Amino acid sequence: SLHDALPILVTPLYLLAFFARLKFMLFRQFFDKTSSTYTYLIASGRGREALIIDPVKESTEAYLGLINQLDLKLVRAIDTHTHADHVTALGDLRDATQCVTIMGEFTNAECVSEHVSEGDRIDIDGIRLEAIYTPGHTDESFSFYWNQGDQKAVFTGDVLLIRGSGRTDFQGGDPRKSYDSIVNKLFRLPDDTLVYPAHDYKGMLSSSIYEEKHYNPRLAGKSEAEYARIMNNLNLPDPKLMDVAVPANLACGKQP
Repeated sequence: SLHDALPILVTPLYLLAFFARLKFMLFRQFFDKTSSTYTYLIASGRGREALIIDPVKESTEAYLGLINQLDLKLVRAIDTHTHADHVTALGDLRDATQCVTIMGEFTNAECVSEHVSEGDRIDIDGIRLEAIYTPGHTDESFSFYWNQGDQKAVFTGDVLLIRGSGRTDFQGGDPRKSYDSIVNKLFRLPDDTLVYPAHDYKGMLSSSIYEEKHYNPRLAGKSEAEYARIMNNLNLPDPKLMDVAVPANLACGKQP
């Protein structure tokens, strides 16, 4: 039903047409206010296998509650990269559901059950995601592309945000790699691909490849050198939880 396709957050009208096409899909978008993190729970429908992307430790009970209510079986839990602003729920979800934990092949996280490389596919019960290596925010960041018929979406982690992009000044970040990942990989996806990032700070739920190509102020009409100059001059403070979150996330959420 359309109700099953709507995320937990309020959905703007321009997304309703997309979600209406997902009548056989179950899609939930969670938001963690402390870190402004989006988490995505996806399944083919009630009573089916499910996967979750970028879960936050403090919201573990909320995820498990909804999974139980909808009679889902969580079989995959994915982190797009090693987050620096929150602690992951990968380990807790694995312990609670025996799901397979997944990250990209270049991660140093110690308890990941399965590593993906460029072009690898994650298949579960009617859902298929393709792994795209998109370094730049961190040196191990991956995005995940979903393409079924005329329904397309990409989960970009922190590399591409809505009218922005993930910072590139720690964890092996590199502005030129970020530009290459966005312009030469993500921007080559179909224009109508919806963009679901791991964070947003202005209340936007999603975007599209077309919008970010044309209206992202850091990227639209910018050369690689111009983009690198912008990113190298952001002068942002370190994330408040970085000293706690990074080592905890390397242990899949198990804090020292």
